[in-house]
Amino acid sequence: MDMKIKGRWALVTGGANGIGASISEALAKEGANVVFTSRHKSTISKMTNHLSSFDVESHGIVVDFLECDWVERFLSEIANFKIDILINNAGHNLNVVDPYCSIKDWRRVLALNFETAVVLCNAIIPGMKLRNWGRIVNITSCAGLENMGPVTYGVAKSALTVYSRTMGRILATECPNVVMTAVFPGVVLTDGGHWDNVLKSNPEHAERYLRERCPLGRFGKVDEISPVVVFYASELASFSHGAIIPVDAGQSRNYMYHNFM
Repeated sequence: MDMKIKGRWALVTGGANGIGASISEALAKEGANVVFTSRHKSTISKMTNHLSSFDVESHGIVVDFLECDWVERFLSEIANFKIDILINNAGHNLNVVDPYCSIKDWRRVLALNFETAVVLCNAIIPGMKLRNWGRIVNITSCAGLENMGPVTYGVAKSALTVYSRTMGRILATECPNVVMTAVFPGVVLTDGGHWDNVLKSNPEHAERYLRERCPLGRFGKVDEISPVVVFYASELASFSHGAIIPVDAGQSRNYMYHNFM
């Protein structure tokens, strides 16, 4: 299936590891040029080499979205790219699991998982409107729709989910060819990720979690998430404004995300 995004420029935050790396590769396979970010120069180099096997341009940027001065520096680096596709993938619970954590920890989790996406949307959407085409896909989480995981992470992802739905509706009225959606994965196994570490340190917990919470009885794979993201980043998603899409093998137990009178 032709996604009709060949030659377009995509920005994938956290696009050199895990789900983000799979998304960067999947976009490149569709002929999109990719700007991707990572906190580590070595990871940038590795991903750049990998994307060089595709007939596209790629550009890696080292950035830590928790640094207080990232905004001006990063926006100046991407200013020369006409970003048509924005994938807000960077996110992590930052190992903040105490529900009574400090407000400083709350701000860190919210900054990474929610505020970064808003800053980038505010910076990039005007150009999309000017060119009369754009796709924004926010990678959120099951934790943003129901009670699971650390409270800080759930609140941050819930904010991103609601933002995606409401801004998707606003963009539909302002510029119908600019489409914002959100994809939320279930538990996905990534190299060096949370569940990879749990499998090594506490396999009994991982097995119990899969048995009790995941109808399919296994972890997801990154290449089961990225094709869905690419679809919603494509020309084919022209009627998907504000869609909230689960890719979780039935893990989530909610039915409806939003009601409107």
